[in-house]
Amino acid sequence: MATIRIHTTQNVTLEYEVGSIGDRIVATLIDSLVLVAWAVLWGLIFRSVDSDAGSHEPTDWSSAAGIIAIIIIACIVAPFVFYSLASEIFFNGQSLGKKARHLRVVRLDGTAPRLGDYFLRWLLRLVDLYLPFAGGLVAIITIAVNGKGQRLGDMAAGTTVVSTKAPTSVLPDLGPPLPEDYQPVFPQAADLSDYDVALLHQLLSRSLQHGNYVLLNETANKIKGLLHVQSNMSDEAFLRTVLRDHAHLAATA
Repeated sequence: MATIRIHTTQNVTLEYEVGSIGDRIVATLIDSLVLVAWAVLWGLIFRSVDSDAGSHEPTDWSSAAGIIAIIIIACIVAPFVFYSLASEIFFNGQSLGKKARHLRVVRLDGTAPRLGDYFLRWLLRLVDLYLPFAGGLVAIITIAVNGKGQRLGDMAAGTTVVSTKAPTSVLPDLGPPLPEDYQPVFPQAADLSDYDVALLHQLLSRSLQHGNYVLLNETANKIKGLLHVQSNMSDEAFLRTVLRDHAHLAATA
């Protein structure tokens, strides 16, 4: 599996698995199925309304009813145009398909993607995925040749798509297996995303490996703020507990 190194603003180098072409294709298919389901839903609604209404006069698009019809049609069509852009903006670099395949859009400089980055990726989807007679071949070829998991939109935006699964080679030892009756210390750990957990695993491993206790303290404080919790545990014990709690809660969800 190809990997990519991302240098964060905390001067930490994180290594991620690049999202595979197969996973990205499956994610795209899942997103397409979501849109198909949306279209089918509205098709059934219109069919029901039309059968109830019986014969009707042609719509006067300049009338109040016509304007309302235009607004409804626009609301129906909008997801087909803006779904990928809106989902990545509001779900932190993930669509439903990406979330299902544990993928996320990240910047190569380690910072969070900006609105302009998402817009560039969305704009160049027209070339990457919808170029006539290409059918996504541009994106597939670019990703395969690029080496960083980037299609044209990613290259323009300075982003890539990575797997949010934490590599097992960098996972810290979290202790013995948890008993079945384990009670989480921090139930809020369930709120952590796959990306948060993968990043936490790596930061904990790197800080312990290099004796970087400043980074360890910064990471612990960041997690406390994110989960809105307080703890008298040491930074290392706190982070290990959060990871154990998350693993337990995810397994029993």
